[in-house]
Amino acid sequence: MGRRPRTRLLLALAGAILCADLVTKLVVVATIAPGEDIRVLGGALYLTQLRNVGAAFSFAQGATILFSLVAVAVAVIIVRTARRLYSTGWAVTLGLVLGGALGNLVDRIFRDPGFLRGGVVDFLSVFGPDGRVFPVFNVADSAIVCGGILGALLALRGIEFDGSRAHDEAAADAA
Repeated sequence: MGRRPRTRLLLALAGAILCADLVTKLVVVATIAPGEDIRVLGGALYLTQLRNVGAAFSFAQGATILFSLVAVAVAVIIVRTARRLYSTGWAVTLGLVLGGALGNLVDRIFRDPGFLRGGVVDFLSVFGPDGRVFPVFNVADSAIVCGGILGALLALRGIEFDGSRAHDEAAADAA
């Protein structure tokens, strides 16, 4: 029986992440004033509204256009890779990264101060308000980080995009 590419899984997961990210950001912008902190789960989590014009953890403020272009490049590479993707693990990994990259890219395109320079809405602060303990993040950021961790684990295990293991190919080449 022929194997099928995991393209649908990748795109479905990316779409779900994108939708969850957009909906949560719309709710946050509509209901939480900038700078307001809402304590949840006994202080383990705070909901707030911040705008990040830099990269992760507010790194490189002012390079928003560069990060927007990188997100576009990442999305294009992932979509082009999807045709030869047979590994479920890699489909999940790339779906998480693609959905997260697109979620933050939508903010950079459509939010103030303008096209490719918009501030990404961040709203989750753990163990303290306003990122005092850990930087404030959003659903897209979480998806990108989880995808990155999963990708690193798959790479360490030698799992290729086609589902084979790197050491299996090396053993076959040696034989």
